[in-house]
Amino acid sequence: MTDPSPMETAAAADVPTELTDGYHLVVDALKMNDVDTIYGVVGIPITDLARLAQAQGIRYVGFRHESNAGHAAAIAGYLNKKPGVALTVSAPGFLNGLVALANATTNCFPMVQISGSSERHLVDLKQGDYEEMDQLTAAQPFVKAAYRVSRVEDIGRGIARALRTAISGRPGGVYLDIPAAVLGAIMDKEAGARTLSRLVDPAPRQLPAPEAVDRAIELLAGAERPLVVLGKGAAYAQADAKIRAFIESTGIPYVPMSMAKGLLPDDHPQSAATARSLALKKADVVMLVGARLNWLLGHGEAPQWNPDAKFVQVDIEPKEMDSNQPIAAPLVGDIESVLDVLAERTKPGQIATPAAWRDELKARSAQNVAKMAKRLEADPHPMQFMGALKAVRDVVHEHPETYIVNEGANALDIARNVIDMHVPRHRLDSGTWGVMGIGMGYAIAAAVESGAPVVAIEGDSAFGFSGIEIETICRYKLPVVTVIMNNGGVYRGDDVNPYDDAPSPTTLMSAARHDLLIEAFGGKGYRATTPAEVTAALTEALASGGPALIDCVIDPSAGTESGHISHLNPKGITVGNITPAKK
Repeated sequence: MTDPSPMETAAAADVPTELTDGYHLVVDALKMNDVDTIYGVVGIPITDLARLAQAQGIRYVGFRHESNAGHAAAIAGYLNKKPGVALTVSAPGFLNGLVALANATTNCFPMVQISGSSERHLVDLKQGDYEEMDQLTAAQPFVKAAYRVSRVEDIGRGIARALRTAISGRPGGVYLDIPAAVLGAIMDKEAGARTLSRLVDPAPRQLPAPEAVDRAIELLAGAERPLVVLGKGAAYAQADAKIRAFIESTGIPYVPMSMAKGLLPDDHPQSAATARSLALKKADVVMLVGARLNWLLGHGEAPQWNPDAKFVQVDIEPKEMDSNQPIAAPLVGDIESVLDVLAERTKPGQIATPAAWRDELKARSAQNVAKMAKRLEADPHPMQFMGALKAVRDVVHEHPETYIVNEGANALDIARNVIDMHVPRHRLDSGTWGVMGIGMGYAIAAAVESGAPVVAIEGDSAFGFSGIEIETICRYKLPVVTVIMNNGGVYRGDDVNPYDDAPSPTTLMSAARHDLLIEAFGGKGYRATTPAEVTAALTEALASGGPALIDCVIDPSAGTESGHISHLNPKGITVGNITPAKK
């Protein structure tokens, strides 16, 4: 074989090389790893990234505010058990998205926020670049991990690392910083393709130690008043049949946390949800499945809990054990694997629940259900939360495929007790942080990811955090019905400013017409002042399959300060003892 002639070498040098750039490599890396949807807000420097993603077959859902796009990505991660992706611009847009990213981390939702950023050499010398900010440093305290891609040839590695980190172990939020210069950088297309990789087993099974399982079995087998607490981690695991098999084979009563409602139907005979206080106060052995002993469970402390209770905890994060109470039987592993090993190592009939304990809880449940039934049957005027929410419940029961999104104070607390769930992962709410503003983002993502109808039950105050996204709902023609509990205030609408005629700190507009807002964007608005009107409006709205909003006019005096968590308000000098200053 002879060497090429000088003429042949020159001819080869003139053949143009096919090129790619950072934008294409980001999209190619996402597609290679099965990312099919991006939620975001465009602007410098990521507008063309969204356009290219859409052109390459990735669904792009554009929002009006980055926080709402981030919440959508987070709940998509929860529903799909794979990282949701949010896209934001630099600096202010990045910070807006960071609220949702931090919330995803707190709630253990797999999510990746990709943000464009300013030129590194200008940021590092603080030379005042457009939207200058050291975003990587800003993100680190609030997320599971934060990474920056500094070279175009590292984009594939950065995407893969971010996705794996978000979903592996305990899921959480991951920040990925891509400077504008990297997005616009050009390289050989073939060489660029070689920098991309597809993740292999990003969330591997984690099996518990056999001796740990045996310890838990022994503890549960000796219990007189056992209890299982199901958290949203149990719903996220999508091990529904195995969780149900364990519950039913052992006869252990269970209490679902709010986003675990529907993992087993709320009317299941072993549900102790309607006898929750008694169950927690008297249980002697408690098995936590994807639930943490944080503030939502009173940190496991007396008097809410039996001071002598022993805890079995199933969690993928070893550091969670003993965080609030000593864990007598820690089961470190993913929930499905733990249940598999439990089933393998438990002898038939080894774990059984005494009938006296089940009967005690059933009796208390019957009492509480009867009390609730009386409250629900009342029909006072003006309309109360109970009447409006009973109407919503009855309509939704006819549409079990419907997702319920819920936020607010009283709107959240009362809806959680009134609207029972029968399908897993169909109740989405404020979660561990109790953050307001998740409503429209969660509702949009639930509709986009599932195609099923969504009913977003919002307090009028909570709706204000993300209400502009009803334009997004209308723009994408999503089957979302927003139901606003409108009592004209934060908590309630009858507070008075004793100083002058300015609104009090908790007062909103009593005459607000939220129903007219959605009509401005082409959706259907309803105003309801009675439960019968709520029923008619929701029935029609769900049948239409399109965007709708129902403004439920509630008695301004309905509701309590801070809902069910008023005990968290510091006790200082009471408002009643404050003398208004003289003008």
